[in-house]
Amino acid sequence: MCFSAGASFGASAIILGLGVVSIRKVVKPAQFLFASIPFIFGIQQISEGFLWLSFAHQQFASMKESMNYAFQFFAQVLWPLWLPLSVMLIEPAGTNKNILKIFVGIGAAVSIWLGYSVFWGGVEASIEGQHIAYVRQVPDIFTPFTGLLYLIVTVAPSFFSSVKRMWLLGTTVFISYIITAIFYSGNVISVWCFFASLISIAVLLVMLELRKKSSFILNTSQ
Repeated sequence: MCFSAGASFGASAIILGLGVVSIRKVVKPAQFLFASIPFIFGIQQISEGFLWLSFAHQQFASMKESMNYAFQFFAQVLWPLWLPLSVMLIEPAGTNKNILKIFVGIGAAVSIWLGYSVFWGGVEASIEGQHIAYVRQVPDIFTPFTGLLYLIVTVAPSFFSSVKRMWLLGTTVFISYIITAIFYSGNVISVWCFFASLISIAVLLVMLELRKKSSFILNTSQ
């Protein structure tokens, strides 16, 4: 997805479609944040698609900075908070929900720090081979620690959820991250989005399970 403008836009169309289907499966308002994950991934892909165009075509050059920071917002700032929060909101009251609240707190701290680091220090985007490389103008001295916390808050919450199939989300995110870290170590932020479609499918499967469970409860109560 993240290897060219055409690939990004093509992928965004598919992911947005998955997002629409996922959102239509919402039964309770608390499920909306989780169901909208694919849709947001699609918007994120659109921003990087326009960033590709800003490098390749002069008429799009003026969009480079705005699309760069739009992508940074989604990739660096939004997900560390959105993912654990969306999982926590659909979790029934109990011990697991309290644990998930801790992940939400950590995710919020990661989002605030990365937001400060990105938008205050600045990020330079450039083409490297078939990928876009993002380099912070002010190096983050806590990069290894921040990266670990980012991984924890985007993966671990799924395994503390009592929702059936939720583990698929955490597993998909983790495998996606590991593969990109090994084979595309210098472009993790960008190439990781290559797996957005698989992550979106995992979200949709969870939503289908929630919808099925809701229908079952409704039918048995009648």
